[in-house]
Amino acid sequence: METGSRPAPTSPDLIVGLIGCGIMGRGIAQIAVLSGARVRLHDGREGAAAAAREELIATFGKLADKGKLDAGAAKQAGERLEVCAGIEDMAGAHVVVEAIVENLDAKKALFASLEGIVAADAILATNTSSLPVTAIAAGLKHPERVAGFHFFNPVPLMKIVEAIGGFLTDPGVVDYLLALGKHWGHTAVRAKDTPGFIVNHAGRGYGTEGLRLLAEGVASVPTLDNILRDTAGFRLGPCELLDLTGLDVSHPVMESIYHQYYEEPRFRPQVHTRQMLTAGALGKKVGHGFYRYGADGKKETIAEAEQPTAKPGSVWLSQERPELAERIAVLIAAAGITQESGDRPSESALCVVTPLGEDATTCCVRENLDARRTVGVEALFDASRRRVLMTTPATDAQYLAMACGLFGATGTPVSVIRDSAGLVSQRVVAHIVNIACEIAQQGIADPQDIDRAVTLGLGYPLGPLAWGDQLGPRTVLAILKNLEQQTGDSRYRPSPWLQRRALLGLSLHHKEI
Repeated sequence: METGSRPAPTSPDLIVGLIGCGIMGRGIAQIAVLSGARVRLHDGREGAAAAAREELIATFGKLADKGKLDAGAAKQAGERLEVCAGIEDMAGAHVVVEAIVENLDAKKALFASLEGIVAADAILATNTSSLPVTAIAAGLKHPERVAGFHFFNPVPLMKIVEAIGGFLTDPGVVDYLLALGKHWGHTAVRAKDTPGFIVNHAGRGYGTEGLRLLAEGVASVPTLDNILRDTAGFRLGPCELLDLTGLDVSHPVMESIYHQYYEEPRFRPQVHTRQMLTAGALGKKVGHGFYRYGADGKKETIAEAEQPTAKPGSVWLSQERPELAERIAVLIAAAGITQESGDRPSESALCVVTPLGEDATTCCVRENLDARRTVGVEALFDASRRRVLMTTPATDAQYLAMACGLFGATGTPVSVIRDSAGLVSQRVVAHIVNIACEIAQQGIADPQDIDRAVTLGLGYPLGPLAWGDQLGPRTVLAILKNLEQQTGDSRYRPSPWLQRRALLGLSLHHKEI
């Protein structure tokens, strides 16, 4: 075993070993060597490390040609890359990062071999995305120096890294990796060793709730995606995202995290994606999944239904939630339609309700409205790019057409969904916020780090806790309580972190003393 002292993360004397030269390994090597470290590359596949070095040098050249990297710095970075014939050449490395196959036995065997090679104070870091760091370190002579160092693909562009301490990891090791990740140009966040860590844990809400809405027949695939992109601000709808990542990757992760949390209902997968996986409908990589893709990889174009032009003579708008009613009143006025002012609707008026975590049927019955003339409207989320209408099971087609004509009068697309507790965006975003609150409640990560990790790792328009604050913790709590009551599903039970802060009027970022 080598002996020596580990230099500071910023030191030019730092030697980083990188084992596994696939896309993740190459990305980690790139940011490490460009930050001044010396990097030793090794891969069990013959010629892979040498090929990775050549590819990285070519990348540095391209960056220099584009003016994004000084030519001298590009040359020096290439000179700091070294190909290792075997793991014995990792002797002298101060930090060894493995990015090999996601297999527990393989990672354990690799670290066991490295223990007899590297210095006593060398850090052994795993880029695992789904395996417990504690399990990888188990059985080693020095498990205290093993930690997770989880990057995201593509590493140079995804500026987030999770530093994860296992049950026996020395906190100083995690501190070192946090500093190292920061020096390499990334936002580095500390996480506990729990399934999914921060990002993959927090990401369980989006896809699983979207799939739940499909399973209930609330919306079609394109309608679901359109709503969540246009009203909530996600870059991709959940089905588009699953097609992009591939169900051969996404569905096993959904099942793995669900089972690792002992069948926690919040993470429950859906049968549909298991069937798609079995059928080989993996997504974009095979040309078909939720959508079909051409030879050029472009998604099929699905035209939206032609917008009805009929309008109601008048509209009666529920005042149960005045702040939501006010937003809808603006849209009614913009369409030039008369809004009735009476406590009860006239005999022919279109009746509009603004559900919050409830279905249109419940709102209709509570106010003793004619269900044939009633629609629910999404009033909590942005309506500038799309309006969302929700029918009751009894809504008459003529009145639905008039509602579509009314809310689409200014040229904004209108999506129609079936009755659902919480519409679409309410359900999905409240579920995301609730899971993030539970991550904070369990002390998996600092509240600010949760938001930083999610926005950088998942590209959400807001961090989930900040999103909850924007909507209002009491509003999110009301949505979840109504969802839980109407569905009877403990999936929607509110996190104590959310409940207490909502009741006390505190921010979801507020930490206890």
